[in-house]
Amino acid sequence: MSDSGSLWKIRVPGLNEEERMADPKVYLLDGGTLVIDASQVHWHHDLGQEVRFPVYSVLVDIDGGPLVMFDTGFDLDHVNKVLPFEKPLQTPEQTIPAQLALCGYKPEDVDIVINSHFHFDHVGGNKYLTNAQVLVHKDELRHALVPEPFERLGYSDLSFDFDKSKYKFISGEYEIAPGVTLIETPGHTVAHYSMLVELENSPSMLFAGDAAYTHKSIETEAVQGFHLDPTGSVDSLRKLAYVSRTRGADIYPSHEMEPFLTWKKAPEYYGGN
Repeated sequence: MSDSGSLWKIRVPGLNEEERMADPKVYLLDGGTLVIDASQVHWHHDLGQEVRFPVYSVLVDIDGGPLVMFDTGFDLDHVNKVLPFEKPLQTPEQTIPAQLALCGYKPEDVDIVINSHFHFDHVGGNKYLTNAQVLVHKDELRHALVPEPFERLGYSDLSFDFDKSKYKFISGEYEIAPGVTLIETPGHTVAHYSMLVELENSPSMLFAGDAAYTHKSIETEAVQGFHLDPTGSVDSLRKLAYVSRTRGADIYPSHEMEPFLTWKKAPEYYGGN
């Protein structure tokens, strides 16, 4: 990506161009859990079996640069009103303001928000982040406003601010700051994004978003049941596997409970050294 495509150009006083700044701190923010049918996790698999899955956000504290949030979880009141069959569980400690407080921040400290896509369980905390610029593919915003009939529940939470001045429309691979890159992974939605955070002193981290609910999705190319384009979904699973292999990054799926329980959660963090 050329320099013109990056929002932030970080220059730390006292460092030469050859010297690398400290790795960013990467916090995983626990946003509670929801329930769906297993056939929505892996298309046509285990129909009729309930699965409870985690919802989380990613906070990236870039040394000398912006405070970035990838996804903002679900809003409990909205889900209870519109999608109660997903049986939401979210304590006051699992809201975005409370999770940010664990990391020493307030909602107004967040500079940039990336929603992997605009489904309700990835935008519910946007309303708190009043000072942030939102990076979005224009096609994703268009689908959120005028979804296909089968997408309407997915895009049901439109409570976030549509002030045009807060949005920056992007496309393709996009560098937010050195080592923090957005990668197009469409299929689940029309213009889904995943995020790669490259670290020098520990394994890099590839946050799949809903391009991959689980590790099984990537290993077997089993797409999730809810999607706009299943063929595009398979292509994106292959892209995630390729990026992981060639960039030395561990993949973090969006909605798989078993690995989630083993990950560090805020106030602990990855990187930062």
